[in-house]
Amino acid sequence: MRALLIVNPNATSTTPAGRDLLAHALSSRVRLEVAHTTHRGHAAELARQACDDGMGLIIVHGGDGTVNEVVNGLLGTPHPDSMRAVRVGPIPPIAVVPGGSANVFARSLGIAPDPVDATNQLIDLLSFRRKRTIGLAHCDNRWFTFNAGLGWDAQVCEAVDAHRTDGKPASPARYVRAAVRSFFRTKGAEPTLRVEILGHEPVEGVHYCFVSNSSPWTFFDKREVHTNPGTSFDSGLGVFAMQTTSLIATLRVTRQLLVRGAKPSAKKLFRVDDVPRIRVTATTPIGLQMDGDYIGLRSEAEFVFVPNALDVVAPPGP
Repeated sequence: MRALLIVNPNATSTTPAGRDLLAHALSSRVRLEVAHTTHRGHAAELARQACDDGMGLIIVHGGDGTVNEVVNGLLGTPHPDSMRAVRVGPIPPIAVVPGGSANVFARSLGIAPDPVDATNQLIDLLSFRRKRTIGLAHCDNRWFTFNAGLGWDAQVCEAVDAHRTDGKPASPARYVRAAVRSFFRTKGAEPTLRVEILGHEPVEGVHYCFVSNSSPWTFFDKREVHTNPGTSFDSGLGVFAMQTTSLIATLRVTRQLLVRGAKPSAKKLFRVDDVPRIRVTATTPIGLQMDGDYIGLRSEAEFVFVPNALDVVAPPGP
């Protein structure tokens, strides 16, 4: 089988020695070609070309941003009103060897966070032809794999992206500092969001809204963060919308997010799992992020779940 290994050499935890080891190990299982990304959007271009060339497998060695680019390159632009993938023709499965700072998508699929361990795991998965089909979601004419959000988390992603531009790597500590600064900077602001879901009354007065396609929503170093424990790649989307920025309420909910098996709840928290579509409007433009990448300011966003959108080389789902 022909396979393309797409490597982001600037990802947080990739090294030349690790990339060489990965390529050498994979060459024993597939006819491997290797491509390194050189600019933003390059991974999408490489994936699109590999699909057109009939490549049988695409392996991504990089962070969540690189994975997101590959997925968008493979699937193409989603139709805003469609709950199906729109690309015509066969789409090769993807495999991920973590190389970023969080690697939420890979870890949510059961892939080992360490690149060497993940490489050995991938070789075993390829040997036994193990893969699964997962659902994805789209918003703003772009696919996302594990989470998106409007408000607080988008502001955090924007701040971390600015540091990356300055050459500073992302880290859990940097995300925490950005989250604390953003929270207190906007704590006194009026809520601007309205959340609409079929079968529910519209939720007004929302300060920030998280949308999940999997659980965990993210990772804090080795600790899982669960906003919507009932959400998975095999179900619809999860919604987590806060109607308060009270420090006490925020700390209580944050503690729940870090407890495995807990189902976060609070008087001013609207949370629901397994919904096919979510529409969020804002009275003033607010930040949007997808898969940890800051997208920009938006006054409206619609999140749509698409079942059976992508094949991935991964252990069986739960």
